[in-house]
Amino acid sequence: MSRLPVIVGFGGINPAGRSSGHHAFRRLIIDKLGDVQANETWQSLASLMQLQGPLTDEQIAYMRAHSLVRKIETNLFDPANIRVNKSANLTPSGEAITFTLRKTHLPDQLPASWQVTETTGGQVVVTAREQLEVLFPDSRVSRVNSGGQLPSGFEPDKLYQSRNHPRGLQLTVYAASDALNSLGFDWDTIRQKIPADQISVYASSAMGQLDTNGAGGMLQSSLLGKRVSSKNCALSLAEMTADFVNAYVLGSVGTTGANIGACATFLYNLRQGIQDIRSGKFRAVIVGASEAPLTPEVIEGYRTMGALAEDEDLNKIDGIDGPTDHTRACRPFGENCGFTLAEASQFIVLFDDELALETGAHIYGSVGDVFINADGFKKSIPGPGIGNYVTVGKALGVVRSILGEESVRKRTYMQAHGTGTPQNRVTESHIFNELARAFGIEKWPVAAIKAYLGHSLGTASGDQIVSALGVWAHGIIPGIRTIDNIADDVHSSNLEFLLDHKEVDPDQLDAALINSKGFGGNNATAAILSPAVTRKMLEKKHGKAAMSGHADKHEAVREATAAYDANTSAGKNDLIYNFGVGVVDGKDLSVNDHTIRIPGLQQTVSLDVENPYDDMI
Repeated sequence: MSRLPVIVGFGGINPAGRSSGHHAFRRLIIDKLGDVQANETWQSLASLMQLQGPLTDEQIAYMRAHSLVRKIETNLFDPANIRVNKSANLTPSGEAITFTLRKTHLPDQLPASWQVTETTGGQVVVTAREQLEVLFPDSRVSRVNSGGQLPSGFEPDKLYQSRNHPRGLQLTVYAASDALNSLGFDWDTIRQKIPADQISVYASSAMGQLDTNGAGGMLQSSLLGKRVSSKNCALSLAEMTADFVNAYVLGSVGTTGANIGACATFLYNLRQGIQDIRSGKFRAVIVGASEAPLTPEVIEGYRTMGALAEDEDLNKIDGIDGPTDHTRACRPFGENCGFTLAEASQFIVLFDDELALETGAHIYGSVGDVFINADGFKKSIPGPGIGNYVTVGKALGVVRSILGEESVRKRTYMQAHGTGTPQNRVTESHIFNELARAFGIEKWPVAAIKAYLGHSLGTASGDQIVSALGVWAHGIIPGIRTIDNIADDVHSSNLEFLLDHKEVDPDQLDAALINSKGFGGNNATAAILSPAVTRKMLEKKHGKAAMSGHADKHEAVREATAAYDANTSAGKNDLIYNFGVGVVDGKDLSVNDHTIRIPGLQQTVSLDVENPYDDMI
């Protein structure tokens, strides 16, 4: 019998704030909310940003200015003063170059032409008679100054014993904790209810950990005269996102994996997760991604590719010579010049339908399917290709198969990749327009939330999914408010690009399509089914009595989630980080040829594995 992957929890952090409670989504549409909900979200942001006291107009103005896409702030690095080294050759103007330094600062391998004389106080005098290669400390000013930076004052490393973890892993601990706490019951409930091998975790980053605590420090250290840390290499790997969740948040011994698909990475992990649940072998899945690419080196790397929005080019579009409007740096489907890098981490929790009903879990929606296709032969690795036509078409096709023609034509919308580059606006709009025409959609609503959040690379489609869940909760699709008009080369005959927030009836919006286009031809599109559709499917399978039982159990779950939300907004830190807690050694296991029993868990792991080739033996 089919098993439906139900979304029962979600959490994370991005430039709009905390994801659980729909607060990050609310920040996008804050001006459309009533005073009560708006103030709840401002309070959530104030807690993240370490603002003290009751909310004031000044604090709200500060939070508006220091969240979402904006000018990069100096707590990460100073874009106006980026450390570089300038190489030079010193040629003696006389017979030699003479200089003094500490003996401990001498290179291990002395150049043959150097003459070294010791003096007092541990100093030496060096006489170099040939040309001397040196590096002069220097600095440069970044040509890219906008970014999707987390809300000012949010310091994830201060919320747990981070021990110099790379920033991407700090965000992982925060986001995974937020997702688990959003469930409304303790995770140990699930650990005791189902065998350990029926839980899986799929999470990663697209680029790994590239700051100074990760690969960045490992690669820079020798050139900066520093030592490599024992953690630099180990914690830099892209799969550390999943490893940290398993080792320090869940204590999981289930299946794990780190799928990487450039900007489609989150959907690659989601596809693996829903396949686990559909197979019937897994009952609970954690899916996520974390990315922290706001470093001078990563920004410069993308800039030299011509991918990022530079200040000078933004000013040309706006026809100004003065200060750049960094809050409008990302302009999907309008006149634009490049995308805007962002940092974020998002996690969602999936249960199979039986477990969701049994626990009284939230029903935020479900995953219809995820489709992934490559581009075929390409002229260039970063250039777009044909694979995304296939993924979007299949996503529409699965919605049609599940819900029918009428639903596809009138009750879906698209959460676009929408990076804000000239190439993306043409190619992605053509894909949407052609498929909308093919499926008989006259005016397909298109949203693009990178206008607010920037492009968090591997986490981007996680941001989009969380936004889609917010649309069903509040009945508002965020508009593309960073542009005034659609660009002339954008295909739009069968599309409705939302330039302002659009109010909708959540019960009349059956599915959201989540689109991702990644470097290298990594295309993915997911079909996310609404809470209303999901409940109808569950009732058809399990009956009204089961749904009534779920509603009764859900009341306590709802109250617990509301309490977590209120406590977190009030400043209470509930991060889950179990370093060295509950460690089990192999000698502690009880093992026979049919089961393995893990101390502390009620359910055993079965070793009676079905023959997968029964029809061949």
